[in-house]
Amino acid sequence: MDILHLVDRLEELFNESKPIWFTHSVIVDEDRMLDLIDQMRVSIPEEIKKAQQIIAQRDRILAQTQEESNRTINIAREKADTLVDRDPVIQAAQTRGEQIIMQARAEAEITRREADEYVLETLTMVGEELERLLNQVRNGVRTLQAEHQQPSQPPQSRDQE
Repeated sequence: MDILHLVDRLEELFNESKPIWFTHSVIVDEDRMLDLIDQMRVSIPEEIKKAQQIIAQRDRILAQTQEESNRTINIAREKADTLVDRDPVIQAAQTRGEQIIMQARAEAEITRREADEYVLETLTMVGEELERLLNQVRNGVRTLQAEHQQPSQPPQSRDQE
């Protein structure tokens, strides 16, 4: 029997009960009340079983739906990837992109070589200039050393010149 029907019958029993004057109590037909309680004891576990079965069925359906949804998404992604790979515009863009990357790498290599050559040339020029300056310094040192080694002559006054 449906639990809601039993609750309705219980309420009906209560409404049909006779009130006790000056209290909030009522007189209830004991046999009918106990009969309804027994029917509820039998009916409630059955209702709970049905509810549990419905919940389990719902969970199973949700899991199947989720699995189907994931499968559909994967199929759609695979189809999209296939369509993208087949599309001539996409292929042309990928080819052009690869060409641009290769050209950029080649230009970067040329720029690197040119920069290396410039640095080498500049360092060579700086080295030559330093060598020239070093020679001048050495010549100046030699000259000063040679003057120091010669006997010193008295300085000539300006008037004698």
